[in-house]
Amino acid sequence: MKLSILKSLSLGLFTTAAMTLSVTHAAKAQDENIEVTPMQQVTQQELAAIYVLSEVCPSLIEDKAQFEKGYSKLAQEHLPAEKDAVSALSKLIKEKKFKPILAEARSDAKNAGDAKNQEICKELTAYSK
Repeated sequence: MKLSILKSLSLGLFTTAAMTLSVTHAAKAQDENIEVTPMQQVTQQELAAIYVLSEVCPSLIEDKAQFEKGYSKLAQEHLPAEKDAVSALSKLIKEKKFKPILAEARSDAKNAGDAKNQEICKELTAYSK
């Protein structure tokens, strides 16, 4: 009888251990999948569009201080590795390979017109709040 109880107890412990290992392994595999998922890359076009806002918006909005805060926040979110994202954007526009991308962004802003640009600028001003 003692042997039967010992076998049942051993079998129960073995089953519990096996189930725990399987759940732990599944959770670990799920965590690993999350960790290895690459972050989305910011494109040069997005950075150019952000920079163009700094050229277009000051003449279209009243609260320039709030715009600067929103612009800085947006730039920092797109360039999180940079200590000063606004300065990094200013340096980027001086690079020769970036000039055609910047020209395209400026053209897009011009084609959008003042009304659409003003709407975007107001949103960016409110973004800082």
